Amino acid sequence: MKKTFLLLLYFTVVTQSQWQPDVRLTNNIWDSGTTYNNARCVAVNGNIIHLVFLDNRDGNYEIYYKRSTDAGISWGTDTRLTNNPAPSLFFSVAVSGSIVHIVWQDQRNTNDQIYYKRSSDNGVSWEPDLRLTNTSTISVTPSMAVSGNFVHVVWNDLRDMNPEIYYKGSSDAGISWGTDTRLTNNSSNSAYPSTAVSGAIVHVVWHDERDGNYEIYYKRSSDGGLTWGADTRLTNATGFSWYSNASVSGMLVNVVWEDNRNGNYEIYYKNSTDGGVNWGADARLTNFTGNSWRPSAASSGSAVHVMWQDNRDGNYEIYYKRTTDGGISWDADLRLTNSSGVSSYPCPITSGPVVHVLWTDNRDGVLSEIYYKRDPTGNPIGIITISTEIPVSSSLSQNYPNPFNPNSKIKFQIAKLSSAKLVVFDALGREVQTLVNEQLKAGTYEVDFDGSKFASGVYYYKLVTNDFVETKKMVLMK
Repeated sequence: MKKTFLLLLYFTVVTQSQWQPDVRLTNNIWDSGTTYNNARCVAVNGNIIHLVFLDNRDGNYEIYYKRSTDAGISWGTDTRLTNNPAPSLFFSVAVSGSIVHIVWQDQRNTNDQIYYKRSSDNGVSWEPDLRLTNTSTISVTPSMAVSGNFVHVVWNDLRDMNPEIYYKGSSDAGISWGTDTRLTNNSSNSAYPSTAVSGAIVHVVWHDERDGNYEIYYKRSSDGGLTWGADTRLTNATGFSWYSNASVSGMLVNVVWEDNRNGNYEIYYKNSTDGGVNWGADARLTNFTGNSWRPSAASSGSAVHVMWQDNRDGNYEIYYKRTTDGGISWDADLRLTNSSGVSSYPCPITSGPVVHVLWTDNRDGVLSEIYYKRDPTGNPIGIITISTEIPVSSSLSQNYPNPFNPNSKIKFQIAKLSSAKLVVFDALGREVQTLVNEQLKAGTYEVDFDGSKFASGVYYYKLVTNDFVETKKMVLMK
């Protein structure tokens, strides 16, 4: 009898972290720059990276856009998005599917107001500017987050005579917008909000002077911005805690900020593992005699990637630190840049196994340019390729073991090159962890789900590809 043997190829997609060389993305005789750490200058959907930046090549600062369609390997041309004689500043970008959303502050009406613009075809074409605020004072420093068709914008506003945090939302992907909602109400400074969203839970952090010195405060909405909980003070230190940045992956909420409680500015971290209800202790991430400033974080699953500017080397360089276990332990600091100029305001983002960062750099002279760097192996999500044979059809298998405690494996097949996303939800339909979010070749794959940080109960996992969607149930039993 003739025997047929199937050769299975086993290898791990994820290897050691390996950052590729710096890439200069802009080249003109004027300043080009990223934004402050409270907002995002970059957003990603699959292999498409959307970059927004400031540029004064036109005589005043305008908002520009640039994209990569191959995960940062190559980049398209610069696209000017604003065109008015007044400066356009402090922007934020977010993406959901093919719809790219941008907000910024703009002085075309004499005083700064918040404006919005969107593209519904992945940045190929752009709709007209839409004014989101209309006050006699100033509305500045917007931050934006998107979940499906829900768009959330927060900003700093002086209509109440002192700086307060305001919110505005859209439930139809930016076509129409609700009313302005005041989130803070105290006689002191509330400034530089940063927002992140997972499902219906919207998270906002900012620095606040109500306690006599600047502390980090937090607020959340569990119903997509319709109602808001009370302010929560996250820090309690003798020094200044400010310029916070929020990122989220499922129920893991991450906050980073700069803090001078130790005499010089260092980077601190704090997280919540239950969607912002309870918070862990402050964790000091840096410890050097120089200043560490303007941190920003990107997260995927239990991996959190933190970047900041640091002058421990005599001039400001971009540094990087990561945790792969949700903040329990951290890798050593890694210096990402090495130039004679100032490298500042890093903007990190993750896409599947790839970690991207963009920053402002003046190594080429007095004026600054946009630089980019990527690590194609930096996000250890643990996808294993079981077989490279092309399946007849895509499929999602039942996890095993099931019930499980605390780990279970999920196997799936991809019938053709596809953008694949595998997400875990709790019994209430809230996303708790993204296991896969990248483009995969045809084949059979397996990924491990670690439920050690989740409560016992029923969970669901859903696979979405270009032409396939399926959801299955699994039971975590501790």
